[in-house]
Amino acid sequence: MSRTTPGAGKSTAVPPPLPPDDGDAWYAPDVRAQYEIVPGVVATVRDDDGVGFRYDVREPGLGPESESALAAVEAHFSAVNRRRPLTREGTAERAAEGVPPKYRRVFDRLLDVSPSARRRIEYYALCELRLLGEVTPLALDDRIDVVDVSGDDGDETGTLVVHTENYAPATTTYRTDAQFADRVAGERLRHYTVSFCGFDVDVVLHRDHLLGDDRFTTKYAVLEPDLLPGDDELIAECKERIWEANAGEVVDDRRTFVHERARQFLSRRLTARNTRAWVEATRYRVRTALAEYGLTLPPVDRRFAEDRLDDLVYYVLRDYVGEGVLTVPIRDPNLEDVEANRVGERVKVIPRAGATDGHAVGGVRVPTNLAFEDETSFVNVVTQLAAADGVELNASRPSAKVNLRPEGVEETIRCAVALPVISEGGPHVSIRKQSADPMTPTDLVRLDALPVELVALLWMLYEHHRVVLFSGPTGVGKTTLMNAHMPFIPYDHRPVSIDEGSREVRLPHETGISLTTRDHESEFKRVSMADLMTEANYLNPDVEVIAEVNTPASFETFAEVLNTGHGVIGTTHAEDVETLVNRVVEQGLPAYLLRELDLVVFPHRVDGRRYVAEVVELVDEAGYDALPPTARKGSIEKGGQTLYWNTVLWRETDGSFSVAHDHPQLGDEHHRLSHRVFHRLASATDRDVETVEAEFLRKRGYVEYLVREDVSNFDTLFGFLSDLRTDEAATVERVRRKMAERERDDA
Repeated sequence: MSRTTPGAGKSTAVPPPLPPDDGDAWYAPDVRAQYEIVPGVVATVRDDDGVGFRYDVREPGLGPESESALAAVEAHFSAVNRRRPLTREGTAERAAEGVPPKYRRVFDRLLDVSPSARRRIEYYALCELRLLGEVTPLALDDRIDVVDVSGDDGDETGTLVVHTENYAPATTTYRTDAQFADRVAGERLRHYTVSFCGFDVDVVLHRDHLLGDDRFTTKYAVLEPDLLPGDDELIAECKERIWEANAGEVVDDRRTFVHERARQFLSRRLTARNTRAWVEATRYRVRTALAEYGLTLPPVDRRFAEDRLDDLVYYVLRDYVGEGVLTVPIRDPNLEDVEANRVGERVKVIPRAGATDGHAVGGVRVPTNLAFEDETSFVNVVTQLAAADGVELNASRPSAKVNLRPEGVEETIRCAVALPVISEGGPHVSIRKQSADPMTPTDLVRLDALPVELVALLWMLYEHHRVVLFSGPTGVGKTTLMNAHMPFIPYDHRPVSIDEGSREVRLPHETGISLTTRDHESEFKRVSMADLMTEANYLNPDVEVIAEVNTPASFETFAEVLNTGHGVIGTTHAEDVETLVNRVVEQGLPAYLLRELDLVVFPHRVDGRRYVAEVVELVDEAGYDALPPTARKGSIEKGGQTLYWNTVLWRETDGSFSVAHDHPQLGDEHHRLSHRVFHRLASATDRDVETVEAEFLRKRGYVEYLVREDVSNFDTLFGFLSDLRTDEAATVERVRRKMAERERDDA
């Protein structure tokens, strides 16, 4: 875009205001809209010969003297490595902040112009130095919804097209290959920092409203420190020196060891690499001192800036203490999955549901600005992740599944890693991160993942040591559902988790314990599921938790635990009842064992949303015949046996939940269904069905209270449930007193 006023040698895209009798005035018939984007910048939308619209921008004009002054400012800052905004929000925030103080001091020294000319120069300088260059007005126009960078047919560098809120498509005077054009319509979904070794690294989750640019619209960007030319070689040299250094003693703190030596080496290299560097360093310090007294312009070259040393140290720590380009995603608590598939391809991540400020990107795979550029660094990270859990990857064992908790990471993460021996395109790594702050039933109800009736029912089953199985494909939230209800196991009972998946189980109980198999722990002694079963029996458990009932050994253990009479809670891979029955039979177990299950919960994942789709109970033939005709029931024949099932809860197509219970307190919209689950509980606790039903309704009221009061902290929920069990009347009275005090304060 031209920034010269008419008559100064260049023409403008949008003419200045004209007299009313001029046919080319802005209010001419072909003009559809004209408005000010920011002070001094005007956008005009007009008809484009009946085939669409034309979008023009008029920016402040500059004369020859102002052009020269602007060129001097840009030349002064030419050595600065600048980071541009990624989104429209970031551009608008920087524009609102205006010229930073350190830039303004330079302007004061360089510019000797009128106030109006200085405002125009500062506008262009801000666009070139801090914003998005010539396309900045498009990013600042909040009426633009979509940008099309696909270009004209057969022309890869065609005209940039925009869609405004009222007029589309509208051609512009910008080209599709204009620098930063892909950031014009970027929408920032969330901005936060991730800590690593004392550094706070900025992370931006943003959405690009672009056509013809990328298959992915939502992206995840890690804003690591900028590097200058030659920095990569300097970092590589520093890493080599640290690798070859003699420690002299046992290194207890690897982070401190690497940090001290990296800082020492890089400091020497930055200040005394050669004579010229020493002279430039001295000149930089002298000029900085003189600038403090206003005697000269402050230096802008970052070669000897104070923060450059920290930037270089960060990259050394990232590669030696962290996990290379995966360092920040692994430590980001807002991510649940991290995937790197091959060399040169963008790393993909999956944000957690509820961690994206209400935007519907939770559970959806998005690309990052990170990638492994060479196979060596990728192999190093894959090997490092495996070694952290005691696994050595080599040609005879090129892949592994490991569980670990890197330094600075609160979550337990599961990794599937592989060397290029079995992976085309280089190594690959897939990371699943268990949240350090487990979700509670309150969180799940607020996310519309399940209704309060199911929470109350699971509360009763957990409390009375019944058998519950969460079943579904990988990533649907089985473990999340299982863990969320763990506080419902009474505080004075003993839960014991078994198998490798026990690392994902969160037990808030002082009485709880986790037993795990570690086949790779020793080549001479292997811990089997049978060993864990024997150990668990000696521990006198009330409830046994078997996460990931998928291997033959875990299925066999699951069957044996069912015969012990202990409560059992577990997860497995089966998306419906028929698939579950087939899996059990394929593993060599009798199908009738499934009748021991009190409840099977089937969660689904659709478009990134996770929710309970169906809850099923397994019943015997007599119970099946007792079901009313309106019940959602069925039967499956397998291995000469017939298994009967009945649906307790299901999700309707409109997103609501239907509960198969007819008590008046639950409303008329609920369907009539048997009380088989209540009958099981009544039989197990030597009570009548009416008493069990009354307990269910009472617990349902407590769940509604927890949701209403937003009791979403795991430990707080466990404490409330413990108080309720210790003295229910006193706990209820305390709750009533607090609610009454709050009502008085509100009044």
